[in-house]
Amino acid sequence: MTTSQSVRDSTGLSRRGFIAAGAGALAATLPAARAAPAPEGPAKLASPVRLGVIGTGGRGTYLMTVALGLEDVEVTALCDINAANLARAVETARAARGTKPAAVTGGPFAYRDLLKRDDVDAVIVTTPMQLHAPMSVDAMRAGKHVLSEVAAAMTLDECWALVAAAEETGRTYMLAENCCYWKPILTIAQMLRAGLFGDCTFAECGYVHDCRSIQFAADGSLTWRGEMNRDARGNLYPTHSLGPVAQWLGINRGDRLAELVAMDTKQASLEFYARRRFGADHAAAATKFAVGDSTTTLIRTARGACIDLRYDTCSARPHPSTTYYALQGVTASYDSRLDGIWIDGRSKEYAWERFGAYAGEFEPPLWKTWGEAARTAGHEGGDFFVIREFIDALLEGRPAPIDAADAAAWSSIIPLSAASLRARNAPQEIPDFTRGRWETRSA
Repeated sequence: MTTSQSVRDSTGLSRRGFIAAGAGALAATLPAARAAPAPEGPAKLASPVRLGVIGTGGRGTYLMTVALGLEDVEVTALCDINAANLARAVETARAARGTKPAAVTGGPFAYRDLLKRDDVDAVIVTTPMQLHAPMSVDAMRAGKHVLSEVAAAMTLDECWALVAAAEETGRTYMLAENCCYWKPILTIAQMLRAGLFGDCTFAECGYVHDCRSIQFAADGSLTWRGEMNRDARGNLYPTHSLGPVAQWLGINRGDRLAELVAMDTKQASLEFYARRRFGADHAAAATKFAVGDSTTTLIRTARGACIDLRYDTCSARPHPSTTYYALQGVTASYDSRLDGIWIDGRSKEYAWERFGAYAGEFEPPLWKTWGEAARTAGHEGGDFFVIREFIDALLEGRPAPIDAADAAAWSSIIPLSAASLRARNAPQEIPDFTRGRWETRSA
């Protein structure tokens, strides 16, 4: 469950084989889509929440340390097929709290041994992206609550499996989309609630991040990111950009994603990078990648708004941020790339204003309460809030703010953008993962 290309578990199965085995196991047990049962509120957990972590690479170990900073969390078990990563994480936990969590390792399904433990209430899934859905479904069906790293799923079957598992087990599922908790994102949400934008018709967002160096290991072999870009086309990492915009537009809570169409460029940048870094005669230079340098997806919502969504992890470019966001309403406009906003009736001129001028007036409640703690966490405080909000949902018995239906809708862009490209840019219908409840679900 590490991102290291060279790791093999104790059975000799490579990470690629592990991913294939996990996906195959899920495909064999996927439930058919069915009508949702009557919704029931989740039961409250007692404090402390006993947490397990599946995947103790750099990301998993870091999120574990954030969780250990909360008094109402106890980390009781860790799992990884990489013994060195697992030992490091166990020692990190011991140094933080004075006790060692249980260490679970072995073959590709060792995480299921962690799921059998009575001292684990909930798990964080921080493995390579291709494993998130199989492990999350297994965890819910084993009676555990789940906080999953992004994206939630890679296929439509996996998206439906997440929704079905959450519905049928009553377990809480939350997607750990940290960008949704950035202070500017939540500030815009406050301005929307105050009615400053009026009816919103258009949004623009993108994940444009030069990730060429982390597509390859030091020896030129591909990391899981490189394998994904080698094997697939489309928007392969949509939730950082789409998640905040979806929440602004009330997706699954008054509106829903209805259809999309995608178009991509040719692939040039990764192949150029491999030749320059490893040499023209190196095996890495012969790798052919399916993903285009840049993929643009246009999404229409049921209420008639349009979202322009971009994905590019291949192009060489400096960037002050890996994501950007813009929102157009009838009475206001915002663009993060300009750090600018204009509000009809409030802006003194017909010109962009500095967005920060409104930060105090529309400070998000979460940041008022937890801002001091959040500022010490990564991803502009977002890493603190995904843990805090997940734990609070369990302790208070309330739905997760980014639940399985949200995770499925946002992640469905991966397979549907690819389907549009295969069909020569034909429109693709986006399923209603709320099963008809999007008009009545509360924010």
